[in-house]
Amino acid sequence: MSNVRPLKFVTLLGSLRSNSLNAVVAKNLPALAPAGVEITALGSVGEFPYYNGDVHAKGMPDVVVKMGEEIAAADAVIIVTPEYNYSVPGVLKNAIDWLSLLPGKPLSGKPLAIQTASPGAIGGARAQYHLRQSLVFLNAQVVNKPEVMIGQAGSRIDVEAGVISDEGTRQHLTAQLEALAEMARGK
Repeated sequence: MSNVRPLKFVTLLGSLRSNSLNAVVAKNLPALAPAGVEITALGSVGEFPYYNGDVHAKGMPDVVVKMGEEIAAADAVIIVTPEYNYSVPGVLKNAIDWLSLLPGKPLSGKPLAIQTASPGAIGGARAQYHLRQSLVFLNAQVVNKPEVMIGQAGSRIDVEAGVISDEGTRQHLTAQLEALAEMARGK
C-alpha cells in the first residue's frame, strides 16, 4: 500500500462544441492519468455570463463561485483549449477573468497544465502563449515541459469514436500529467 496521497485534477475546457478535438482530449485524460491521480471535468465555461462590471457589482454569479470552489479544492488544473484567431477562445478568457475576481484567487499558486489540439501544424501554440500571459498575472504555476500542442490533430484524434487514436500522443499527454503530478506533490 502506497503512502502517496491521491491527487485530484480538474479539467477546464475552452471549447463549447461537445465533439471538438479538444473535448475528446479532455474526455480521454482520466484514462491517461498516472496511478494515484483522479481527473474530473469542471462545468462548461459557456455557462458564465459575459463579464460586466455591473453584473459583478451585484455579486458573483453562482456558476463562477461553484467553479472557483472546485478549482480551489483540486490539486491541479488542466486547461484544454482550441486556438481561435491566433489566441484564446473568448469564452475561456471570459471564464478566467471571472475566476480571477473571486476571493481567495483559486488559480493563484495552483499547479496547472495547458493542452491544445488543432488541425493546423503548430497545434495551438499561439493560444498557449497568450493563455500563459494571463496565467502569469494570476500566479498559476504552469508546467513548462513537456508542452502539449497536438498539431494535425485530425490525424491523431478520432472525434467520431471519441478517442485519441495516436499512441505517441497518448504517451505525450501521460508524460505531461506525470509532470503535473510531480509539481502538485511539490517534487
